[in-house]
Amino acid sequence: MTKEIERESFLLSDALSILSTCKKETGDIWQAHFGAAAIGSYFFVKSNPLDTDLQQRIFVQAEEMVCSVLKKDRSSDLNRDGPIMDSFEAEAIILAALGRTIDGLHWVGHNVIYSAASLSAIRELRGWGTEEQIAGIVDLIRSFEKTIPGRSWIGFNASEVKRFSITPEDHFPMIRTPAALSTFVLEELASFPVIYRAEAHHDLIGHLLTFSHALNVLHDLGYADFFKRGIIPLLKLAKALRASRSILSMETVKLVSPVDRLPLQIAKRSEYLPTEHEFWETDYAEIEWDFGHVFKFSHSFYDHLERAKLPKPSYIEAFRYIIAH
Repeated sequence: MTKEIERESFLLSDALSILSTCKKETGDIWQAHFGAAAIGSYFFVKSNPLDTDLQQRIFVQAEEMVCSVLKKDRSSDLNRDGPIMDSFEAEAIILAALGRTIDGLHWVGHNVIYSAASLSAIRELRGWGTEEQIAGIVDLIRSFEKTIPGRSWIGFNASEVKRFSITPEDHFPMIRTPAALSTFVLEELASFPVIYRAEAHHDLIGHLLTFSHALNVLHDLGYADFFKRGIIPLLKLAKALRASRSILSMETVKLVSPVDRLPLQIAKRSEYLPTEHEFWETDYAEIEWDFGHVFKFSHSFYDHLERAKLPKPSYIEAFRYIIAH
């Protein structure tokens, strides 16, 4: 095994460890964000034509992020007590956990995002994790049962979003393939005349990208049924976001959020894109890598561009407002 392959394997293994230990160490579901982001950094580099220097810049920041969570020297291996679980069995157990929530919108799709990230990393490593480690990922995924669609919304509250139904009047296209889903979410992204820097806006739009990308990954891995079952919850998120396309007045807009405040501020425009060296000259540790979104949003967006096969300038322009800091 070359040093670079070993380094990349460490990154995936450590990322899976973050996902696996999240519930046990924090009692919550959010530290796992950094594990999913690290996996996103790996596949972003693997899937895009980046030169060696740019790859190294991304990996250095991803490794720093992982180490900040695990609080350990990244050169040390994971402590494993027991044999590695059969990868087919591990995937089946994780999918069974996801099957309990895939038909609903839970925390803007993080049940699907975490599952797809875990499954793709395990598949890439050709197996990972003891029975206890896989059980930790399963515990994380099952934690989404009976949870809310999300906490920050424009025009609705969580209960209203949960009660959404998708009807012909919504004029959503038929989505049967990953390419169709990618085209749909990119068109949705480009449809916002203004993007606000808020959990209820730019962050939700970013998760429309990552949730849909996770569904595509499940399809890639051979789980087309999970892809189909996740479409309706994804469309509910898109439906909620459509209400924020035309905010006429900050004085009358309905904002439901424990963190956002009126008046909402228009997002900055990023001069550079994640495929450019200048983007990674910023030390994102100062903002905790935007909770990992600096990697995850980048990976999902460029994956959608590749699938859609039509990189419209409007898609790229809108994305600049999602990743600006």
